[in-house]
Amino acid sequence: MKFERTLESVKFLSVRFYGNSLAAWIAAAVVLLAAFLVLRTGLGLLEKRRARLAAAAGTKLDDLLNEVLRATRTSFLLVLSLYAGSLALVLGPRPQKFVSVLATIALLWQAGIWGTRVLDFTITELLASRAAEGDGELATMKGAVSFLGRLGLWSLVIVLVLSSLNVNVTTLIAGFGVGGIAVALAVQNLLGDLFASFSIILDQPFAVGHFIVVDNLAGTVEHVGIKSTRIRSLSGEELVISNGDLLKARIHNFRSLSERRVLFSFGIVYDTPYEKLEAIPAMVRGIIERMNNVRFDRAHFKEYGDSSLNFEVVYYVLSPDYTVYMDIQQAINLAIFKKFQDEGIGFAFPTREVYVHQAGAVSQASAPASPTAPGQALASPSARRSE
Repeated sequence: MKFERTLESVKFLSVRFYGNSLAAWIAAAVVLLAAFLVLRTGLGLLEKRRARLAAAAGTKLDDLLNEVLRATRTSFLLVLSLYAGSLALVLGPRPQKFVSVLATIALLWQAGIWGTRVLDFTITELLASRAAEGDGELATMKGAVSFLGRLGLWSLVIVLVLSSLNVNVTTLIAGFGVGGIAVALAVQNLLGDLFASFSIILDQPFAVGHFIVVDNLAGTVEHVGIKSTRIRSLSGEELVISNGDLLKARIHNFRSLSERRVLFSFGIVYDTPYEKLEAIPAMVRGIIERMNNVRFDRAHFKEYGDSSLNFEVVYYVLSPDYTVYMDIQQAINLAIFKKFQDEGIGFAFPTREVYVHQAGAVSQASAPASPTAPGQALASPSARRSE
C-alpha cells in the first residue's frame, strides 16, 4: 500500500518483526482501528435510524431488526476489525489460519446470539397475539419451546465451531453418548422434572392462568418452567412445586368449571309442628329460585339427628366465580333465617337433657344393698317396680 511504503521510507520503520516491517504493523493497527470505528459508528447510526423507523411505522419487522442490531456484540466487531487488520500483513500459514478460525468462531457465536434474539422475539410476539384470546396453553409452552429452540440452535453452533477447529465431530458425539449415560444417572431427578414439563405441555392438565388445587394447596398457575411450576396461592405467597411431584399429585383444575354444585344442610328443633316441617322444602325452594344465576335441584328432610331434624339442599350456581357463589350462599342463608323467624321455626343446636332424681324419692326398702358404683345410674321407680 502507498501508506505502508511511505512509512517504510523512514529508516527505523523498516525494521522487521515476525516477517513484517514495523511500518506494516503500524498500517495493520491503523486498519484495525479504522475498521472498528467504522463498524461501531455505523452500527450506532443504524440502530438510531431503525429506532426512528420503528417508532414511525411500528411494524414487527422493524422491531425485530432493532433487536438483532442491539444483540450485536462489541467483541464481534473487534474480531472482524482484527481480521481486516491482518490482511495488511504477510502472515505464515499457521497465524493466518488462527486469525481465520478466530473470525469464523466469532461469526458463528454472533450468529447464535442473533438467532436467540430472533427466537425469543418470535415466541414473545406469538404469545402477545394470543394472550388477548386467553390462550394460557401457549403461555405454558413458552419455556419449553424456548429451551428446545435454544438447545437446537446452540448445539448447531457448537458443532460448526468444532468442525472449524478440525475436530472429529462424529467421534466426539459417540463419546458424549457413552458419557451421557453416567450424566443421566447423576441428574436423574432433574431429567425427571424436565420430562414432566414436556408431559405438562403435551397433555396439558393445566396451563398458565388456570386455578388449580394440588392436595391441600390452591392457587393460580403463573409459570410452567423446565424444572418447576410456580403457583400464586390465595393468600398471596408463591408456591414452587417440582414438575415431577406435581404430576404425581391429584390435580383439581377449575378452569373448565362452567357451573358449581352447592350442597348445604341445616337442622331445626324437634318440637317443630308437622305442618311446618312439611312446608320447609317448599320454603327453601322458593327462596333459591328467586336468586339470579341459580338452578334449584332439590331440598329434602334428610334424617333425624341427635338433637335436630336435618334438611339437605342442593342447587347449582351458573358461574365458576367463587365470589359469585359466596354472595349467593350468603343471600340464601339470610333469606332462610328471616323466613324461619317469621314462621316461628327454630334452628337446632347441640342440646342435652339431664333428668335428676331426688335421693329421698328412693325408699329404704328398695335401696340397693351396696353403694352405687361410679358411673352407674340409679334405677328409676318404674324400673324398680318392674323388677
